[in-house]
Amino acid sequence: MSNIKILVAAHKKCDVPHEQDLFLPILVGSKGKESIDGFIRDDKGENISSKNPYYCELTGVFWGWKNLNSDYVGLCHYRRYFTCKKHLQKDEKGRLECVITKDEVKEKLEKADIILPKKRNYLIENLYSHYKHTMYVEPLDITGEIIKEKCPEYYPEFEKLKKRRTAHMFNMFIMKKEYLDEYCTWLFDILFELENRVDISKYDTFHARFFGRVSELLMDVWLYTKKYKYEEVKVMDLKPVNWLKKGTSFIMAKFTGKKYYKSF
Repeated sequence: MSNIKILVAAHKKCDVPHEQDLFLPILVGSKGKESIDGFIRDDKGENISSKNPYYCELTGVFWGWKNLNSDYVGLCHYRRYFTCKKHLQKDEKGRLECVITKDEVKEKLEKADIILPKKRNYLIENLYSHYKHTMYVEPLDITGEIIKEKCPEYYPEFEKLKKRRTAHMFNMFIMKKEYLDEYCTWLFDILFELENRVDISKYDTFHARFFGRVSELLMDVWLYTKKYKYEEVKVMDLKPVNWLKKGTSFIMAKFTGKKYYKSF
């Protein structure tokens, strides 16, 4: 279990955790961009770097799947990490010191082969209706059609998105490489077919990134169908989240039909 790599997806230069034998910063969407010292690029080896404007951090996931030989592979974000700490520092630099350590990762992986974020709770409505109110739902509906056609054994769990109010979000994980191979083979087969069926050009740059958002919901579809054992770990944001603005935007989306226009 000693060979564990957690990719830190970033699109610009940023501070990263000091435990360099665990964390591997990756410049996602690096095709055509200048390199950053200490960062690997997602356009080397087998890659989908050019799809980053639509797939977001998934271009980093794809790169890790195809190019890392570690026993365990994970992904987090330059502004969002796993943490086992109960009390967090208020400033960004202090919070970087609260990021999960290799020893803590090993301890969790002794109990399960997959580490996921603690579930996010959607108290007002289910996952499907939340997506429908805040984003354009067509890509999610077509994803369901693809699953029903290509791998119908997963469709019952997909349908539960219309009832379930909790989800493992952010496309964050740490899992055994063989599980990652299985998950990514399944996931990208669906997403590439989705790309064939949806006209991305009719969406603005924010909403065209629906591949990353759809995949957030597909993680549990895969996980609950396979019934793999997992451990949940708290997620922390390096910078404060404006929950008032986020909540106000959700209310506007739900009751006026105004979709989200940016990330919060």
